[in-house]
Formats: sequence, structure tokens, C-alpha cells
Amino acid sequence: MSVTHSASLPSVMRVLTLALAAAACVPVAGAQTESVAQSPTLSPADQQFLQDAGQAGATELAASKLALAHASGRQVREFAQRMIVDHTKLARNLDVIAKRHGITAPPVADSALIGSLQNLQGAEFDKAYIEKVAVSGHQKAVELFKKESESGSDSALKAAASKALPVISHHYEMAQQLAKAMAAS
Repeated sequence: MSVTHSASLPSVMRVLTLALAAAACVPVAGAQTESVAQSPTLSPADQQFLQDAGQAGATELAASKLALAHASGRQVREFAQRMIVDHTKLARNLDVIAKRHGITAPPVADSALIGSLQNLQGAEFDKAYIEKVAVSGHQKAVELFKKESESGSDSALKAAASKALPVISHHYEMAQQLAKAMAAS
């Protein structure tokens, strides 16, 4: 009997080892929560930046998608298409950092602003989109990303803001040029 018992002990150990190894590979809700709890928490200012930047990006994307359907000017539609491409990339970068800190809720666009654009068409849409989204939105975004790049607490978020700032600054310059071109015509 002791031979059978000692022969089965390695088998039991092997089964337990395989079970533990398998369990380590399968994401478990409790384990995932534990890893989120272990990640460093963001300062209130960094959390606010993520929220504000997320909303600005979501608003830019939603408004630019509307512009593809509602704008009359070719330059406005081209600007909107560029904003969709660039802001999608920027949003992905911020989403990665947010998820590392346990923030998984997707950003929500400014519904009042999007609502104010939805029923506009043609030149009326172009004017409102350029003023409210392209120029004003990017002006605010430049200030937001500049502040985070200079005084953010989280190094990854600060680096992401620094990397995004030249892109957003360029968008602001493009928006100002577009506004001047539309005013001249």
C-alpha cells in the first residue's frame, strides 16, 4: 500500500502543478482587480486631464464624422478626415495609459456641442464646426496638453501629453488657417 501511495504522490503533484500553471494563464476577475489595485493611482489632476482629454478627443471625432456628411467645403471635409485619423491615434495612446490605471470607461463626447452641429448643413455647418471644434476646441486642447506635459504627475501620461502636443498645436494652426480662408471667401 505504501508503494501505491508513494507512486501516486508524484502524479498528484504533477496534476496540481499543471492546474496551478493553467490557473495562472487564465484571467480571473479577482486577479485582474488585484493587478489594477497594485498599479499606481493617478493624481486628481492627472485623472482630470484624462477625462478632459478623452472628452475633447471624443468630441473632435464625433464632430469630424459629422463634418464628412454635413460640410459643404472640400477643405473642411479634408480637415475633418485628418482630425479623424490623428485623433483616433491620440485616443488610442491615452486609452492604453488609462487602462493601466484601471480606467476602462470610454470617453464621451460633449453632447451639447455635437447636438448643436447635428442639424446644420453646408456653409452654416462649416462655420460652426470651424469656430466651435476646429479653432476653439484645439485652442483648449493645446492649453490642456501643455499643462499636463509641464506639470503632470504620472510619467507615462506626461510623456504622452508631450508627444501629442506638437500634433495638437499643428491642428490648431491648421484650424486658424482654415478659419481665415473661410472668412476670406
